[in-house]
Amino acid sequence: MRGQFTGWPEQAMDVLWQLQGEPTHATRELCRADRERLVRQPMIALLNEVADTDPRYEDFSVWHYRTDSWWWQHQSAVIRLGRKIEIGLRFALDGLRIQGAWWYPDPGQVDMFRKAVASEGSGRELSAIVEDVRKKGYDISGDVMKRPPRGYPTDHPRTNLLRHRSLIAARPLGCEEWLHTPEAVDRVLSAAADLDALLMWLVRHVKRAA
Repeated sequence: MRGQFTGWPEQAMDVLWQLQGEPTHATRELCRADRERLVRQPMIALLNEVADTDPRYEDFSVWHYRTDSWWWQHQSAVIRLGRKIEIGLRFALDGLRIQGAWWYPDPGQVDMFRKAVASEGSGRELSAIVEDVRKKGYDISGDVMKRPPRGYPTDHPRTNLLRHRSLIAARPLGCEEWLHTPEAVDRVLSAAADLDALLMWLVRHVKRAA
């Protein structure tokens, strides 16, 4: 049901400004209640609305602040789609950022990924998906080996993908007025649709450890 999320209040940016640099313990404690109300709770509301649109998005977490100042300055959240496969969101002074990621793989998952990349059908499919996501403005990154893995020819047509031990597609969504309105839900859903083919490929091929 839509209607919970109304956008991040403009005062949320004021709170994050106060937490820049290396804020003291006293500063963090002074900002704690406002940060929870103005920064973290809107992220929870946004993800509840995103989950209402698709049951695949129901398993999400919105992080607390921890001890490192970075976590106070950036509100992060994840939507889990499979084992080590997720959509990540981050709200900060520079706006909202999204990524689709398979990372920190379980033992066996990298081998599963490589076999799927090397296979003609699934490998060609992933190559086309990654190129499409790149054309939509996403940066493609991950833990990438300097050389192709052992057991695969150095001239394999998808050697660049074979070198990945994780795969991440990320881009900033912006820091415009829509952040302070319910339109942010639609922006996130649109970006999630951009990432859907990539993440579902990963769910099919590497969601379980070998």
